[in-house]
Amino acid sequence: MAQAGTFSPVRTEAQQRPVVAVDCNGSDLGPAEVAAGAAIAAGEGVRVILFGPAEQLGDPGEGVEIVDAPVSIAKSPDPVSAARTTPHASIVQAASAVAAGRAQALVCAGGTGAALAAGTFNIKRARGIYRPALAIPLPIPRWPVTLLDVGASVEARREHLVQFAFMGAALSRVVLGVKRPRVGLLSNGAESDRGNRLVMDAHAELLERARTQNPAFQFVGNVEGGDVVEGVADVIVTDGFTGNIALKLMEGVSQTMLGAVRAAAMSSTRAKLGGALLRGALRGFREEIDPEANGGAYLLGLRSLGVVPHGRFRRAGFAQAIVRAERGAREDIVGQTHRALGEADALRSVPASEPAASLRQTE
Repeated sequence: MAQAGTFSPVRTEAQQRPVVAVDCNGSDLGPAEVAAGAAIAAGEGVRVILFGPAEQLGDPGEGVEIVDAPVSIAKSPDPVSAARTTPHASIVQAASAVAAGRAQALVCAGGTGAALAAGTFNIKRARGIYRPALAIPLPIPRWPVTLLDVGASVEARREHLVQFAFMGAALSRVVLGVKRPRVGLLSNGAESDRGNRLVMDAHAELLERARTQNPAFQFVGNVEGGDVVEGVADVIVTDGFTGNIALKLMEGVSQTMLGAVRAAAMSSTRAKLGGALLRGALRGFREEIDPEANGGAYLLGLRSLGVVPHGRFRRAGFAQAIVRAERGAREDIVGQTHRALGEADALRSVPASEPAASLRQTE
């Protein structure tokens, strides 16, 4: 392990595996929990650079380098301004390491706004991308479903949702192995004339593209909230405001239901006996719907891959985020997504810098 406070250049020969830069600040359980997750990932051969308060990170072991970066902007009320004016913040240093080629993927342990701002200002958007999106594989039994955007931006335009459709489909193919993903738009009705103006405009364009371009996904039209967990679509597209609410509602319901099942299983002697018989099956079900198993959300649209795990994750969840980020960099999710957008003529023709206000996100 390199001495805290130093930064040893990481060589990027083709035969070496990608390096993951990890911001340790922002975790609900503290930076040490993230460092413990990095140690687990390093045990699987992933090389990691940790950015956080060195005195709290301990010695994660071989394959993990520590850069002393105690300053955090994870909870900043204005992450855009904080990312611009605090170059020594841990997330800014981690994003800068990716921009400089010292690492090939970014993991931010909590603080979506800080991750988005630092990534946009340092790693920068990929050419032709209107704005980044957070895409998350939902822990739904029996079928994988990717939802995006789940919080990168509060507002969106028609062209943003169209790009999100192609981004999500590419991610579904590369990460989840869905050969020809079914893509739907989240709306308040399945009919084509339902939804607000944004949804109706995006629906019309995606339908036209499906008719004339035969993209590498199947557009299934509008899907309702209940369809998210019914396997109607493999990729569900919405704006970041709606997607963030939908995601947190699903997480809350999931946790409440698990708690209710646990309480019912302990409510009487007979229930305890029944619970004991079902323990194995229930444990498997709990693991299947555990949001930590997928490692968090993928930050798409930048020149390098980012993964944003939830701040409440434990070490196993952070380890999964780091492993997924390394695998995504190795399998070139960014390149494959960008090529898919280019082949579909879904890239912005004249890239321009997005104003700072457009980086507002939902927490």
